[in-house]
Amino acid sequence: MWENGSRRHPLDRALLILSAAFPDTPYDRLADWPLGRRNRALAELRAKHFGPNLRGWVACGRCGEKLEFEMDVRVIIDADSERKQLQGANPSVILDGRAFRVPTSRDLALVANETDPQRAAERIAESCHVGDDDASGWIHEELEKIGDAMALADPLAETTLALRCANCESEWQEPLDLVAFVWAEIESRARRLLFEVHSIASAYGWSEAEILSLSEVRRFHYFEMVQH
Repeated sequence: MWENGSRRHPLDRALLILSAAFPDTPYDRLADWPLGRRNRALAELRAKHFGPNLRGWVACGRCGEKLEFEMDVRVIIDADSERKQLQGANPSVILDGRAFRVPTSRDLALVANETDPQRAAERIAESCHVGDDDASGWIHEELEKIGDAMALADPLAETTLALRCANCESEWQEPLDLVAFVWAEIESRARRLLFEVHSIASAYGWSEAEILSLSEVRRFHYFEMVQH
């Protein structure tokens, strides 16, 4: 997974992760999941395989102070469970007589290279519009209303952290990039596994395939003996 996704866009990395976790679900169907469903699945995978606690840091935009933060991804999972009880599993939006589905990975891919925020919002609204009525020519205020309604219908599409700088007391909200956190864990484990294979192969002359065929426990003990 790490090798296949190392040069891919984060949107593709997220789908690679989900493909490994849900091998019976076609890739195209995963790409059609609402972003909130995608992010909940990533949160569950992070909690199951790497632990529930996220630790990271961000720089204050005003003074540059480095801020560390920690959160439990189970808060995200619990919040989505409560939303589903109230709204159902497939959120949608009705606004001023127009119907919209909530955005998916496909919709984000459409605007991945778009540099104009207004045009990006227009393209997402056009893509998510459901029905035969006119789906173009929205003004800025209409796009804001559509975006706000989508955020309410699918709140896990974007999770933000409320932060406060201890140095200058500046307060702001920072988006939480779940894909980046999960991918960092995958990359770390992949690199560690490569180092284990390299160390064992150098000591015993075994091939990569032979080393990877060992159970994780046996491979770890061989690696420990090599290091000592």
